[in-house]
This record gives sequence, structure tokens and C-alpha cells, in this order.
Amino acid sequence: MGLLTALCQEPLSPSGNGEMRRSDRLFDIIQRLRVARGPVTAAALAAALEVTPRTVYRDIAVLQARRVPIDGEAGVGYILRKSFDLPPLMFSVDEVEAIAVGARLVRRLRDPKLQEAADSVLAKVTTALPEALRAALAAPPIFVSPGDTTPAEGVDLAGLRAAIRDSRKLHIAYADERGRRTNRTVWPIAMAYYVDVTLVGAWCELRADYRNFRVERILSSRVLDEHFDQDNGRLFAEWSALPKLRPDTAPQVS
Repeated sequence: MGLLTALCQEPLSPSGNGEMRRSDRLFDIIQRLRVARGPVTAAALAAALEVTPRTVYRDIAVLQARRVPIDGEAGVGYILRKSFDLPPLMFSVDEVEAIAVGARLVRRLRDPKLQEAADSVLAKVTTALPEALRAALAAPPIFVSPGDTTPAEGVDLAGLRAAIRDSRKLHIAYADERGRRTNRTVWPIAMAYYVDVTLVGAWCELRADYRNFRVERILSSRVLDEHFDQDNGRLFAEWSALPKLRPDTAPQVS
């Protein structure tokens, strides 16, 4: 752990030319050797990392000097002994920023439990990161707009996601774009997230077909004790194969 933490704590390059940071490149070399089925040449690594073979030779030497168990030689290729593995919470700067952006995008969904989970992930990852990377996650130079998603008032989104996981039927009162109300029993299959609209994809018993329901138009809901059969993923596969139009251009729910 000390070795890889030291790699993470190398200073960030101020260069704006897009060149991979050296510590990131060292991690990438380790990862590529870990998944390789046989020796990997410096030329192959250089092509994947967009550097010269000479740079790869230097990087391999650095890793070997830091006791990473890499065997091999120039012209033959390199392998990583199976006894070596990376600790689970080591990320590049780009990966850290991806986590930061993704967690903040969750706020657009207006799902309090999901936002709570995203904040918890940020806190856990921030604690586990080396000091040099914590600022990139805790206070990244990014702005994510809050969006215009209308909060769902007639359905608990955490309960809805749980119903999907548990394959439990859901009774809803739903209002279409004209305010016409219907009562339905649906089999919730998946959540669909658009920029400012959240849908639940479901099999509708009333229409005997798949339907997408905007969560802000669900007036009331109740998770039922009755379960439905996901049929080894068939329902999700069939629903996924349907066109996924933007909610403002898709046909209205009937």
C-alpha cells in the first residue's frame, strides 16, 4: 500500500498538453500487465500509452526499483507475477474527477436517498485517497448545474428502486399530460434518467404492454406484497430494446 500511495502522491503536472501524468502511467502499466495472458512488449505498452518504448523501459525500471514484481526484459516482454495486486481504492486524477462529477450529477435526480448514498461514496473515497488527490475530489474545479427536474411527490423513489430490485408490483394513480387520471398495477423494471426527467419503465397490467411513467406525474403509489417474475432478465431486455426517445418527444402514456 505504501508503494502505491507514494505513486499517487507524485506532484501533478502543470502541463496542459494532455500528456499522461507519470504516476497514472505507472498504474496503467501495472493494470495492463495484470490482465495480460502472456508477456507484453515495451512496444505494445508504448503504443497503448502513446509514449515511446524508451519511456516504457524507464517506467518498468522505476516499478522494479519500487519492488513491483515485474519479470522480463527488453525485446522479450514483461509479465507481472500473480502475487501482486493493486489496493482497491487507487485512482488517477481523471478517475477522481469522474467520481466528483458523477456524484454531483446525482443531485439532479431529486432522489434524497440516492443523493445521500452519493455523498457517502464521496466521503469514503475521499478518506481513502492519498492527501495529494483529496482536493481533486473534495473541492474539484467543476460546476454541475442543479437542473430543472420536478420532484416526485406521489412516489418514494427509494421505495420504487427497492421494488425494482425485489420484483414487487406497484399500484399507482397516474395523470397524463392532460391531467387524465388512471389507476394501474405495474411491474417496475428499471429507472430511466434523462437530463431533467426521471421515468420508471414498467409492464402495465392495464394496457398489457410496456410503458414509461414520469415519476412527477405519479399522484400516489403503493408497493404491493405480490411479486412478478423477471423471467431471468427477459422483461428488462425487452424493455431495453424499445426506442428510448426524449420524454418531451415520446408518445404520451395511454
